[in-house]
Amino acid sequence: MVPIPQHQATHHAVFQQLLSDGPMSRAELARRCGLSKQTLSLVCRALENAGLIRQAGETEGHIGRRASVFAPVPEAACCAVVDLGGTKVTVALATLTGSLLSGLTEATDNRGGGHVITQIARLCRETAAASGIEWNRVRHAVIGVPGAPDLTTGRVMMAPNIPAFDTFDVRAAFAEALGCSVQLENDVNLSAEGERWALSTAAPVLDMAYISIGTGIGCGLICDGQLLRGAAHAAGEIAFLPFGADPFDPQSRDCGALEQEAGSHGMRRRYHALSGKDITVPEIFTLAEGGDPAAETVLADTARLVARAIAALAAITNPALVVLGGSIGARPDFIARVRALAPQCHPSPPEIRLSQLGSRAPLAGAARLGLPRLIETALGG
Repeated sequence: MVPIPQHQATHHAVFQQLLSDGPMSRAELARRCGLSKQTLSLVCRALENAGLIRQAGETEGHIGRRASVFAPVPEAACCAVVDLGGTKVTVALATLTGSLLSGLTEATDNRGGGHVITQIARLCRETAAASGIEWNRVRHAVIGVPGAPDLTTGRVMMAPNIPAFDTFDVRAAFAEALGCSVQLENDVNLSAEGERWALSTAAPVLDMAYISIGTGIGCGLICDGQLLRGAAHAAGEIAFLPFGADPFDPQSRDCGALEQEAGSHGMRRRYHALSGKDITVPEIFTLAEGGDPAAETVLADTARLVARAIAALAAITNPALVVLGGSIGARPDFIARVRALAPQCHPSPPEIRLSQLGSRAPLAGAARLGLPRLIETALGG
């Protein structure tokens, strides 16, 4: 990739126009960007030499003349996007247009710490090779982590499922292992951004919440069109809402009072207390469909807890929409229970919807959040 002139706003404007609106002629580009044809020609030549755009055919011009059509080269630069969970890690590449290329998934290295850094760096390189992308085209990485990244120290706090991530500069370790700039973000925040991006194709979404309910419980908040992170990057950690279990129980300081009761471990524990049987969460749902009273009680109680959490969000951030995801939250029968209960604990509850993207939400959100930085690095910034 040949470097283009540094700090050229015109290059950025032309390239961004092509990324946003697709292939177009030189004349149309000049008109939209407010540039002379001579300046536009110089800019296009520099972007072509840098491998960022290419001629994509011709179109009819005035008086029968044909005009060159330019298009971006999406794979000229890529962003590594990572969804790191306590049990599995998924890695993919995102292009300059925000599209996701195929990725890889494997069980998370349970040793944590540097072992997870090494694992993800390997998976990123294997993903690039499988997609035919030279590694030097991977210019940025967005890592979704199950905790609260500390922007000052680079550590990841409140991530008990990834050992030792709170003891060293995780961001710096990733940057060294990957050889590119790195952005750490809470995984549920990424899901919120991914869902917002998907929903915004119809109309802008300015105020929404994404709640993931599975082994753990988390929430990503979009307020006035911006991702709300909070002072310690821990906004939306609704697992620590002070109801469900006793919030003063020492265990609630580790995983949260709400999560203790409404997460999958809490559901299984409560079913065992009612029936004496140790079964999985999917089995609880199946038994509830068949009329099992203990399973019905567990699901009803869990739905009430989630409805209370949504009422708390409605009182504080007033989202117009709540999207539910995760292995529990994305089940239509569970969503139906929560929808029925929400009006009983808040006078004006938000709309509640099923996740559109499912397990791809954090990767889509990472692609979205990483795009500005990726474009900047592609242009030599």
